[in-house]
Amino acid sequence: MNECPQIMTRAVAWLALVVSLCLSAGCGTLKNGRGWGQDAIWPVQLKRISSAARHALFDPVTWVPAAGALIFTIDDFDKKTAHWASTQQPVFGSQITAHDMSDHLREALTYETFATILLTPSGNDALDWTFAKAKGFAVESSASSLTGLATGQLKKAVGRERPDESDNESFPSGHTSIAFSAARLSNRNLDSIELSPWLRNSFKAANLAMATATGWDRVEAGRHFPSDVLAGAALGNFLTTFIHDAFLNLPEDSSMGFFIEPSPRGVTAAVSWEF
Repeated sequence: MNECPQIMTRAVAWLALVVSLCLSAGCGTLKNGRGWGQDAIWPVQLKRISSAARHALFDPVTWVPAAGALIFTIDDFDKKTAHWASTQQPVFGSQITAHDMSDHLREALTYETFATILLTPSGNDALDWTFAKAKGFAVESSASSLTGLATGQLKKAVGRERPDESDNESFPSGHTSIAFSAARLSNRNLDSIELSPWLRNSFKAANLAMATATGWDRVEAGRHFPSDVLAGAALGNFLTTFIHDAFLNLPEDSSMGFFIEPSPRGVTAAVSWEF
């Protein structure tokens, strides 16, 4: 029980470090001379939308958890793992602590999303800065809201009973879908903030780790089966990646990327980069 405040203190310290390192990045522009959020929403580009949907679907943070959710349905592996985690509590030592930590981690990721929105470079003029932030925020809040709405509708449609038998809204995990949505938004925003590659990648990895821990907390708290949280992770990442990339209209990422997708002869996996 005493570990919870210590973990939260570290999370707050981490967020403070992000803010202190990025504080000077709220003004200025992106590399193409435009402000973050300045070109959001309009014009709608059909080519960008189709590309965003394809890349969101075949993003590893979408298809790996989705595949994992299917694997956990084999031979009662799902229920056995959930029972072991909720009774043994290998990480947090109690279901109450695990439950509380899932709330804290989800909230920390949500707060970081707001912080990184403010820290992206949206120009030096106060009026233009405000308008650009408002449009960018509209896109990112829509991604988060749609994730929550889709999660809620799936819960009602599937009607899976939770491991603790408290209700029939186990699948998919809402905590996990929102956590992965927030992690994806924060990581996308970090791409627009001037940071060293090592530092940016470290923050991104930490955000994904926090989102993953949120999902595990839900299993250890007895509120979800592993397939619930894996499906929530895939759902949150897919919807958020799609909406962000389709409608924020940011310059194409020039960093190295990896994708995997079906092809007429099987499956194509590729690494790409621009220079």
